[in-house]
Amino acid sequence: MFTVTHTTSQPQQVPGRPAHWLEAPAQAFKVEVLRRRLLGAPVVFGIWGWLVPVLAAAIGGILRFYRLGEPGSLVFDETYYVKDAYSYLQSGYEREWPEDANDSFNAGNPDILLDSPEYVVHPPVGKWMIAFGMWLFGSDNGFGWRFGAALAGTLSILMIALIAQKLFKSPVLGGVAGLLTAVDGHHLVHSRTSLLDIFLTFWVVAAFGALLLDRDDGRRRLAGKVAALAGPSGVPNKLQLLYGPFVLWRPWRLVAAVCMGLAVGTKWSALSFVAVFCVMAVLWDVNARRIAGIRGWISGGVFRDGVPAFLTMMPLAAATYLATWTGWFLSEDAYHRQWARDNAGGIWSWVPDPLRSLAEYHRSAYTFHNGLDSEHPYQSNAWTWLFMGRPTSFYYHSDENGVNGCAVDTCSTAVTVVGNPLIWWAAALALIAVAFAWLGRRDWRAGAILAGLAAGYLPWFLFPDRTTFFFYAISFQPFLVLALTYVLGLFLGRRTDPVWRRRQGLVVVGGFIIAVLLISAYFMPIWTAEQIPYDQWRWRMWMPSWV
Repeated sequence: MFTVTHTTSQPQQVPGRPAHWLEAPAQAFKVEVLRRRLLGAPVVFGIWGWLVPVLAAAIGGILRFYRLGEPGSLVFDETYYVKDAYSYLQSGYEREWPEDANDSFNAGNPDILLDSPEYVVHPPVGKWMIAFGMWLFGSDNGFGWRFGAALAGTLSILMIALIAQKLFKSPVLGGVAGLLTAVDGHHLVHSRTSLLDIFLTFWVVAAFGALLLDRDDGRRRLAGKVAALAGPSGVPNKLQLLYGPFVLWRPWRLVAAVCMGLAVGTKWSALSFVAVFCVMAVLWDVNARRIAGIRGWISGGVFRDGVPAFLTMMPLAAATYLATWTGWFLSEDAYHRQWARDNAGGIWSWVPDPLRSLAEYHRSAYTFHNGLDSEHPYQSNAWTWLFMGRPTSFYYHSDENGVNGCAVDTCSTAVTVVGNPLIWWAAALALIAVAFAWLGRRDWRAGAILAGLAAGYLPWFLFPDRTTFFFYAISFQPFLVLALTYVLGLFLGRRTDPVWRRRQGLVVVGGFIIAVLLISAYFMPIWTAEQIPYDQWRWRMWMPSWV
């Protein structure tokens, strides 16, 4: 046992502990000391801090934009969202399509006279993001109606790389996370088709990144405020340290609130991320007060950080969400727009008619989602998603010899939402190590990764009878990639490890990345609608349930 006595104003080192684990009272509340305790040693990446993530995003962008217009027809649920986006460009809200106009996009003739307002069950943000590409590049080609998805997917790669770099304090691991996302088929297919889920993922990742920036910014501000409480002795009194100071100005937290409002404005499934992310951010603040030496760190964190966070973030997120319905509010005949006028009276008559009409719209849509249990050939239960038990086929077309360049008996052209098996199966195993790191080592980074995964994955187990699909997993896929990157970082080791250990880790991680790239190259044809012989398509169906 070691006995520590203070004979000078300098901290004493205990064998086996970092030199900074204990501070002399006169030093403990200096701002630079508090920041080191709260944030760790500063790390400067230089040009590599941007070059590596941008390079990963550039690779992903090439894969997403090359042949983006193929296939030239609407695939899977594009038939709903692309048409809704076109309606937004024409009217600002969804309208019905005449039956004789269903194939107009495929025919390259989108100049259609739309009918009466249409009932839809998803908010507007993702459809507006699709409409943005159609406004730029036209509504009569696949590149135009998929541009928004490809752009969102590419930018999400950049954000994931920057997030991993910040979490693990390594440009190399940031680049690894970005590259794994760039070459994974699940993310790639979503980025090349105009469904809503890639936009949901974009805003979820943006909110998570903003909260990471807020974590550091809030701790810097807390350190400054606690240091300011110190008097001539350099130590705040007990009353000042009872709950600690308020840290009210948190600009990155406001950015996160806007992103969460936009995520919910894309799909309501983002509500679980809002709940989990807000709890996660408050827990970070509670722990920061503990490390800063505040005696009532739990109550101080809850009431001086949590309550102000709730009172600022929730109204801003709600206002952002309402703003996404602007086109509906400005219309006269959008679906349910005049419901309150036609159903006057009742206990809610004091609520403005537009809000009452929107509330009824939401009630109706919620009822629809809860009752969605129709059979579908590609539906899959949530428990199979981590292992890709039943990937979704977005598109499949077969050609005979001599048709569309087919040089064998039968050719296949497919868009299949199946991820890179090595990435997904390794990430599923990596979750075990990440869980142990959180429970055993109290590693906050592991906890943050698991929080994002839980927010996107666990809620689907509450609806066992609902029709669900594997492609819903895209919302939590970034956290699977972060979990895998976390474990790859353990293989790489620390800078202080022996050279032989670092070399072994580099061989393992380098070999894994090379294998990932080779498998992605092998699966690329069924992700990007390339025509291949039927036999080769079958070779890529590794499990019977994939067909």
